[in-house]
Amino acid sequence: MASESQLPPSRTPKRELTRGLEAFASRDFRLYQLARVAGILGAEAQSVAVAWHVYAMTHRALDLGYTGLALFFPALLFLLPAGHVADRFDRRRVILICYCLQLLCTVALLVITLGGVRSVWPIYAVLFTIGSGRAFSGPASSALIPHLVPEGQLVNAITWGGAIFQFANTAGPAIGGLLFTLPLAHLLPRHPGLSHDLAGAGIVYLFTLLAQIWFIAIIANLHVRPGRMEHRAASLKVIFAGFQYVRGMPLLLGAFSLDLFVVLLGGAVALMPIFAEEVLHTGPRGLGMLRAAPAVGAMITSLLLARFPLKRHAGHRLFIAVAVFGIVTVIFGLSHSLWLSLVALAISGAADMISVIVRGSLLQLATPPEMRGRVSAVNSLFLGASNEFGEFESGVTAQWWGAVRATVIGGIGSLCVAGLWSVFFPSLRQVDELSSEKLRAQAPAGTRTPNR
Repeated sequence: MASESQLPPSRTPKRELTRGLEAFASRDFRLYQLARVAGILGAEAQSVAVAWHVYAMTHRALDLGYTGLALFFPALLFLLPAGHVADRFDRRRVILICYCLQLLCTVALLVITLGGVRSVWPIYAVLFTIGSGRAFSGPASSALIPHLVPEGQLVNAITWGGAIFQFANTAGPAIGGLLFTLPLAHLLPRHPGLSHDLAGAGIVYLFTLLAQIWFIAIIANLHVRPGRMEHRAASLKVIFAGFQYVRGMPLLLGAFSLDLFVVLLGGAVALMPIFAEEVLHTGPRGLGMLRAAPAVGAMITSLLLARFPLKRHAGHRLFIAVAVFGIVTVIFGLSHSLWLSLVALAISGAADMISVIVRGSLLQLATPPEMRGRVSAVNSLFLGASNEFGEFESGVTAQWWGAVRATVIGGIGSLCVAGLWSVFFPSLRQVDELSSEKLRAQAPAGTRTPNR
């Protein structure tokens, strides 16, 4: 049976939809978002458990850093084949295989916990395998979205996807922390080497396991069958086609690199513990509020944009959002008031969400269907570099100049990047309507394909 997104307009269900909820008319989109909530909640809760698990065994901050490295390294290692796989094979099937692999990894973490293993190296090996699965599922998941809704509802789908991500990304760590504190250790078999903290980790791994089973069951129930999009055999030219397309498409190169440098310079997430302790003097409770503020702002903005979408002047609004992000980053750096800092961070999250929606729409609408996997892989590289190395850059500059000065300089740097990119990439600044017909007209010669 074909999905509703594959039906011609005359066969699309005719029912009145509340404005802003158009994407939810698609059964597959509704199911996919239910699956995403479960998958993100489980992954974020598991990240909290892994951090506690590792620290409970070693009590070394450096070992916590290695957990992030173990997850990030596969994204670099498998970047090119992951994009090609997403275009060469059925994207839904790729996602299912990757999550089955991650389910086995969660089982392995649970076994390590129940077995009382006191070495961190098995955990790093499992995290590397989880990262490998995410490296392949990421491009496939991104490229699957346009198959779930009609093209006219794609921006609405991306907007709601951002809101749902923010909700799950905020709730996941909270659920992980809550499960640690509940007296549920009796649900697990006792082992002489199983401390209270590790028992809590085991409970979280069990929750993640159930969430992954839920995710797999829903994805398996989707009607959509994208099939093979890229029919050419693997070769260097085919595998590197995503890089070539982005390099020859100023819209995408400008959008991806703009986000990269702005987050590298203006991201203050890694420094929030310093601000909470030494600048705002609010302690752990204030830190929790600071970490939640950007997500709250982003979620509110995504809900508003679902109701009042960006129909015109998308490029100008993107640069305005980046400039606002830089300004409020400076305000946050200079603030000595908790409430002013919270407002500044909420506005930064709102501005970042506008950037995410515009950039995500450009990625999907300006890329031919048969190349979305490889282009999404390139975007994943930019995102990973900005997030991972952004935290490293924040730590280094804070060590040199202090947290306040580093944050203020980073915010000013973000403003400079916005100004420079508006000059270097005029086609990005001039983007008006987010539609595939107009965006793909700027594609490199030889890569344009008819709209499907």
